[in-house]
Amino acid sequence: MKILYAFQGTGNGHIARAQEIVPILKKHVSVDTLISGHQSQLKATFELDYQFKGISLLYDKTGGLSYRKTFFENKFLEAVKIIKNLDLSKYDLIINDYEPLTGWASKLKNLPMIELSHQASMSFKETPKPEKKDFFGELILKYYVPSKRKIGFHFENYHPQIKKPVIRRKIRDLSPDKKGFYVVYLPSFSDENIIKVLKQIPVEWKVFSKYTKLQFREGNIEIFPIDEIQYLQSFENCEGILCSAGFETPAEALFMDKKLFVIPIHNQYEQECNACALNKMGIPNSKILDVNEIQNWVASEKHIQVNYPDDIEDILLNEVLIL
Repeated sequence: MKILYAFQGTGNGHIARAQEIVPILKKHVSVDTLISGHQSQLKATFELDYQFKGISLLYDKTGGLSYRKTFFENKFLEAVKIIKNLDLSKYDLIINDYEPLTGWASKLKNLPMIELSHQASMSFKETPKPEKKDFFGELILKYYVPSKRKIGFHFENYHPQIKKPVIRRKIRDLSPDKKGFYVVYLPSFSDENIIKVLKQIPVEWKVFSKYTKLQFREGNIEIFPIDEIQYLQSFENCEGILCSAGFETPAEALFMDKKLFVIPIHNQYEQECNACALNKMGIPNSKILDVNEIQNWVASEKHIQVNYPDDIEDILLNEVLIL
């Protein structure tokens, strides 16, 4: 059996999940890999057979999705050409983690594909969403990767086809401790905006930033360039994490029993849905970097207990490959 595992390169969550899934797949079947997108700080730990710039959502520095940058800095005509010319006929199955090029090529050429992603969970009516639906956001979730067969990942099992998060081995192997400081990962905010707010809250902050190449300190705030080793060390020993309302980072924080506060990226409907789901679990969130709300969170001792089993191999064998 020959598989193509195609995944999105925007953000770090898809690559983090691929780091777990691809080695498992390679134990059982022949696997090629494809990535598209250009906004991740993590690197693949396995060989990539295909790599495309693809289509990525792009952001401004104040915490919001930038429609202007997304429209003008993506090469849509080039993506259409790739979709048209992409020959996937040699694969028995395409496993797609929110990757649009193979998603559309599979649909147009009637190729076997299963979507295995967090975004797939959004297609089930049981998944928590804000009361006010975002029409454009719903369209993106539905048509960015068109697929009929779906298995989703989410914070809870809202539907039989929605599984608990895939927690990568690098997280499972950590020994959590609490040493008083807080980790910040808000890549859609500039360092200046983060420092302006957090300097008013007198605890130690370790901010991981895609905007700096050098480590520096400003008062109670230490800024680090994106570095996985340094990040994992800080994540292991922090009291809590302040991050955007993506999926993998909040899931990892919950798994590690860390305090969690999320700020969904403006105009990013998927993150608004994630924030809604986390809010139902008791996790605080805010639409902005709000000093008072973050201060209240720091002062709180509330933790949420979760059970995220290491069952991705069983899911792959019994529900995806069906070997």
